[in-house]
Amino acid sequence: MITDKKITALLFVVLLLSGIAGHAQLNDILQKNKATKVIEKKIDKNTPSERAKTADESENSNNTVVAGDSLIFAEDFSAFQPGTIAASFKTNGAATVRMVEGQKGKWLEIGNREIYKFSNPLYYPRRFTLSFDIIAKAEQVKDIAPLSFGFAGDNNVQHYESNIGTYVQLHYYDTDQVNVGSSKPEKFVNKTFDLEPWVNRPLHIVLSVDGERMAVYLDDVKLADEVFFNPTAAKNFYVSAPWQYANDSAVLVSNFKVSGFK
Repeated sequence: MITDKKITALLFVVLLLSGIAGHAQLNDILQKNKATKVIEKKIDKNTPSERAKTADESENSNNTVVAGDSLIFAEDFSAFQPGTIAASFKTNGAATVRMVEGQKGKWLEIGNREIYKFSNPLYYPRRFTLSFDIIAKAEQVKDIAPLSFGFAGDNNVQHYESNIGTYVQLHYYDTDQVNVGSSKPEKFVNKTFDLEPWVNRPLHIVLSVDGERMAVYLDDVKLADEVFFNPTAAKNFYVSAPWQYANDSAVLVSNFKVSGFK
């Protein structure tokens, strides 16, 4: 027979068990909340560094060309009559000034297997920009073999050479290949840039040098920015002509400007 005392005892046990279960459940909830707060704290702690990293990456990807503000040398061949020789350049061939149909100004025609350098070597400060324009005159881009330009260790033009010293090479017959490299230090960077749209109209080139580094821009697009010079490297700008033209094609250059920074 179940007495009142037994019923009271059973109720006490039930309430006690319910309290224990409720307490355990409450502890579980508290522990989960605590863990969630720890995770949130870690996320908050990491967020600023992640933002900083993103900002740094964005800053480093800036492709804006910063031109020098102190003119060192300029040549647009305006002082020369078409068909005459440009005295500001020396070559193993002929530095003939031409007009280009449909284009403003005067241009220096680059003969095949010829190399061109400034007649008077320039003194380049540690930081400077060198810019000029190229017209690839052709029926199709594949009519022109690769053209290279850059900085050689001397100002000699007795022999035709390509990819001397620190160089940029435009592979016209491959339509979209551009090589940037150096012999000292040894470095080679292959990039793609569509050259076909630049047939028969000027392509603007900027070489931005800061000590041992050189950034290369084609039509304001940065293709490379690396260490391409040894600290004591001599710099003599050159243009090395394609080794072959087809279908009466030609390459012409003009609007040279070398500028330092105040």
